[in-house]
Amino acid sequence: MSDDALSSLSPWLTIVGIGEDGRAGLSPAAIAALDEAGMVYGGSRHIALAAPVNADVRVWPRPISDAYPGLLARRGQPTCILATGDPFHYGIGAEIARLLPAAEMRVFPHPSAFSLAAARLGWPLAETVCLTLHGRALERIVPHLQPGARLLVLTWDGTTPEAVATLLTDRGFGGSLLTILEAMGGPRERRHEAKADAFALTDIDPLNTLAVDVVADADARVMALSAGLDDSWFEHDGQLTKADIRAVTLAALRPRAGQLLWDIGAGAGSISIEWMLRHPSLRSLAIEANPSRALRIARNAARLGVPDLRVVEGEAPAAMRGLDRPDAIFIGGGITRPGVLDLAIDALATGGRLVANVVTLEGEAVLLAAFARHGGRLKRLSIAHADPVGHLHGWRTAMPVTQWVWTKP
Repeated sequence: MSDDALSSLSPWLTIVGIGEDGRAGLSPAAIAALDEAGMVYGGSRHIALAAPVNADVRVWPRPISDAYPGLLARRGQPTCILATGDPFHYGIGAEIARLLPAAEMRVFPHPSAFSLAAARLGWPLAETVCLTLHGRALERIVPHLQPGARLLVLTWDGTTPEAVATLLTDRGFGGSLLTILEAMGGPRERRHEAKADAFALTDIDPLNTLAVDVVADADARVMALSAGLDDSWFEHDGQLTKADIRAVTLAALRPRAGQLLWDIGAGAGSISIEWMLRHPSLRSLAIEANPSRALRIARNAARLGVPDLRVVEGEAPAAMRGLDRPDAIFIGGGITRPGVLDLAIDALATGGRLVANVVTLEGEAVLLAAFARHGGRLKRLSIAHADPVGHLHGWRTAMPVTQWVWTKP
């Protein structure tokens, strides 16, 4: 079939969201689409819930993407995909939409687990954090641990609630109330409640949604929503952009949704981590030559809730070659090495931001030359903190930081 013919196809693929109530919860239109399909894709549980299914059945392989060539080969022929709940809320619908135009699909969503849980608990969805830990790192929950917050979490299996309870207790949120909603909407539906620090539930159904009513203990580690986390939050060996300078640096980088940062000479990874904390769509590559520091960056990233931070171990500029083009670059170390600044400037996307901080005279000379050649903004940052002087106090000034900020034309 030609590309022009493919582009003019009417809807041939139906995605049907199904719940634990099976066919009884489907609309007549969804049932008709399911029954008229020549082939039905889905998980074993979905197929069983939709029974009887008279079409040819394809149970999803692992990975699911292995089935995509066969699915696409059916373009123009009535085909159905069965999915859990709302296929476009952490479901397969988003993945299929990357393969096919929306005009070729019909979608019949079922109430999502989030909607069902909110209805059970009386929580307004607009005021509730909805996230998934299914197939994702547990630490993703950390940035959302704010006193009084309500979280609805899609879990990976029956072990997730206990793992979350342990994490909450370890971080000073042991008083949080956990509600486990099992197999909502079907005959196996059950509900359990427990405080995080007294969690002792067992035999939890693998199909569960976890609700967390966050309560902060007096010693809770509550993550500030602004840039400039306290230095004590980071494991480091002294190579750390300190909190005050870090806040100014993040402001100078001006992160925007979906952008990629190169953090060159990442040290403890504080700039990369705080960059990613600003928005869940932000990504960062932390480039660090020291193996011990590279491992430390990964530990800091996991502990502070951005486990997807990618650490590139290697010395700049060699380690910078072949990486995805960045939208922003921070240089916190290594700027005096030949080629580092030039390669960073070449790699930066048009309109991208470059921010470089130095404390040495040699580093400052590089920035002065860059300022003279490219323009931008040059500033000197000086921070002083009150320290004891005997029984009185005086100002102790940290080493001044020279910062160059440049936007690529």
